[in-house]
Amino acid sequence: MRKRGLIGAEVEIRVPFFDVDSINVVWHGHYVKYLEQARCELLDMLGYNYDAMRASGYAWPVIDLHLRYAQPAQFGQRLTVRAELVEWEHRLKINYLILDAESGRRLTRATSEQVAVCMRTREMQLASPAELRDAVQRRLQSMEAPV
Repeated sequence: MRKRGLIGAEVEIRVPFFDVDSINVVWHGHYVKYLEQARCELLDMLGYNYDAMRASGYAWPVIDLHLRYAQPAQFGQRLTVRAELVEWEHRLKINYLILDAESGRRLTRATSEQVAVCMRTREMQLASPAELRDAVQRRLQSMEAPV
């Protein structure tokens, strides 16, 4: 069973012509680009995007990526791409769903893992830097605050 994330973001994408192959479906490698767009939206929501990561002295390389294709996306199709943060204490683990925007039918699911690497020493960190942990806590607290 997949873990549900406490913090999530989503983007909508219309499949462009240049992402499809000769049989009019999205070439498998382009799905990673769609995941990245949702991940960037999630990181922006946290206030710890790639610019903030770099400014804090950490790179966050992807160390693991899994995709499961259920149905192909096609040219012109509207997609909803969801990213949910499921782990952040020792690594950045994000679960994704790519859905048909109109029907809600699942097309693809994926998971990515990233680890913090100190840019000065090039050493992998065994725990996520305080900047990420603090950003997640701020976001969780803002979600609990009454509107």
